[in-house]
Amino acid sequence: MGVIPIVWARLARAADGVPPLTPDGDEARRWAEQELSDPAYAIAEPTPFDRIARAIGDFITSLLNPDLSGGWGSTFALVAAVVVVAIIVAAFLVWGMPRATRRAPARAAALFGEDGQRSAAELRSAAAERARAAEWEAAIVLRFRALARGCLERGLVDLPPGATVHAFARAAARVFPALAGRLEDAASAFDDVRYLRRPGTPELYDAVAAVDDELAAARPPVLEGATA
Repeated sequence: MGVIPIVWARLARAADGVPPLTPDGDEARRWAEQELSDPAYAIAEPTPFDRIARAIGDFITSLLNPDLSGGWGSTFALVAAVVVVAIIVAAFLVWGMPRATRRAPARAAALFGEDGQRSAAELRSAAAERARAAEWEAAIVLRFRALARGCLERGLVDLPPGATVHAFARAAARVFPALAGRLEDAASAFDDVRYLRRPGTPELYDAVAAVDDELAAARPPVLEGATA
């Protein structure tokens, strides 16, 4: 409710209790000053916060007003948007991307109890070293892991976590059907020396190594057909 309506309401109530009269100019001004000194009018006045909020709103409206002379309102709004985008880009350049978007490099999958960090070439080198020391059990285990790791590195086989050596042999046999029997024999050799604690022999190691060498040098028949 504004100040003027309050004044008229007060004057109307006052006039109801007194005979009609017509004050002169000085008397009317004095009555008005007395009426406006009432605290009720101070409440009706806008607060400093109201004035600040209204000034900010008017300023923003003026910036986005396309009716300003010469089209400066739209131009200024475009410049302000460009400045905001530049500030956001600068923030990314200074502080970088959020950490949540950074992914740790993928680790190689664990392979038949091995920690999954060694490549096929590293496993073959370790197997050859154990074979030179006549440690046939360790050499057979390492060479079969090298065989499986080589297939995984080439993308020929996709093993789920915890897959057994025989599950791998069956998966590899689907890619190399001609080697199905020898892959099963190599998997059995791994099981014998790794889990059944049977002694390894140079013959078992040579058999596993031969299958590994043949797989490493072979191209899957499916790929050969696609190339043809």
